Amino acid sequence: MKTKTKKEHKAVKAVKAVKAVKAVKAVKAVKAVKGVKAVKLKGVKAVKGVKGADTMADEAYSAVPHSFVFSRGAVGKSVTSLMNELRRVLQPYTASHLKARRKNSLKDFVNVAGPLGVSHFVILSKTDRSVNLKLARLPRGPTISFQVQQYCLQKDVVSALKRHYMHDEQFHLPPLLILNNFSHEGMHTKLMASMFQHMFPSINVHKVKLNRIKRCVLFDYNPDTTTIELRHYNIRVVPAGMSRGLSKLLQERFPNMGRLEDISELLLTGVNLSESEAEQDGEHNITVLPQPVAGRGNVRSEQSAIRLTEIGPRMQLKLVKIQEGLCDGAPLYHSFVERTEDEVETLQKHREAKQLLREQRKRKQEANVQRKQAERKAHKLHSLAGMKRKKETDNEVKSNAEEVADEEGHSESSADEEDQDAHYYRQEVGVDPDPELFLQRKRKRQHGVAPGPSSNKRSRQKGTPKKRAQSTSHR
Repeated sequence: MKTKTKKEHKAVKAVKAVKAVKAVKAVKAVKAVKGVKAVKLKGVKAVKGVKGADTMADEAYSAVPHSFVFSRGAVGKSVTSLMNELRRVLQPYTASHLKARRKNSLKDFVNVAGPLGVSHFVILSKTDRSVNLKLARLPRGPTISFQVQQYCLQKDVVSALKRHYMHDEQFHLPPLLILNNFSHEGMHTKLMASMFQHMFPSINVHKVKLNRIKRCVLFDYNPDTTTIELRHYNIRVVPAGMSRGLSKLLQERFPNMGRLEDISELLLTGVNLSESEAEQDGEHNITVLPQPVAGRGNVRSEQSAIRLTEIGPRMQLKLVKIQEGLCDGAPLYHSFVERTEDEVETLQKHREAKQLLREQRKRKQEANVQRKQAERKAHKLHSLAGMKRKKETDNEVKSNAEEVADEEGHSESSADEEDQDAHYYRQEVGVDPDPELFLQRKRKRQHGVAPGPSSNKRSRQKGTPKKRAQSTSHR
């Protein structure tokens, strides 16, 4: 009996392991499919099967606003970092790895945004004087232009904190939007508030789960300076109403009690703890939880403290103007330029004339394209007909040349045969043959009649030319 080597044993074990992994995956897939049979989403009745669940998931995903964050022109490293951090703020419903080239125009982004369901553009640009930010609503606007007066990147904000709470999992869920002081009168204020609201997914207060809220975005409007402050915070929920020592025990990192004689010293006095390890809570951030929240000590109907930790970036925005359309419409509001009614009417007429000229050019271009296509098609048909005629002419010339060559070859061959016959007669008889001796044979060849068996028989009966000449001489 053949014994297996170590390599063969290892190969067998590897094959068995692969089969076991495949079997486990298959079982998990079956369980997942079975678990989809009773799925409920936003008040919709249960759907059976994977296709129904996929359809519902697609509908829920498409109902959420999506965005593109990109830059135009040369902006530098700092503005590029700000662009990447704004994408991080808008996650998960934004293109976090969008790559834009210099030759890409705004029309290219619009064409790509339609099939992907993108509803907003966040465009950053830089000039010699300032950094600019545009928020555009697709597909027909409006467009709000801001001047970025100040900004601070995430790394600078985090480096200023004693302790930061930031992890990648909190960016898998959308942030909570907070608007402050946007209730003032004015069309531009309402438009800004509406734009900010529609950039983030809406929340149903009665059905929202607190465990899905991990961070928030604050837009604070200052009516005195007409500036907007943007802040990005991490949200933590910790139990309230207990000593610092007890709250320290409930945290993930256990405190050092090497210098304590009894645990009661930690619970009662909280010795050896710095002020930064336990924040001071008050009425401003303590609330009663309506539902359980992830974290040690966070129980339903119990008091807990809501703590915010800034994670960046920061921005101070100044409204410049609001336009109709997508970056090229009529100005609805301008912070620095005031125009009279006559100037507005003149600009409107100029814009209408420009739009009319653009439409005329477009119609003319379409007519030129159709005309060129028709000309190209007619030229193609004409070329094909000419090629066909040329081919027929070439075939006729070729056939005529072949006929002429055949006739010349036939005449040359008949002449060669006559010369051979005359030479043979001259050798055998010793006398030149009469010119009319081979005339009859030549006529038959010209008429296409080959000498038949009767002529051969006659030649056999009469014998060779020498004998025929002798017989004639005897006569």
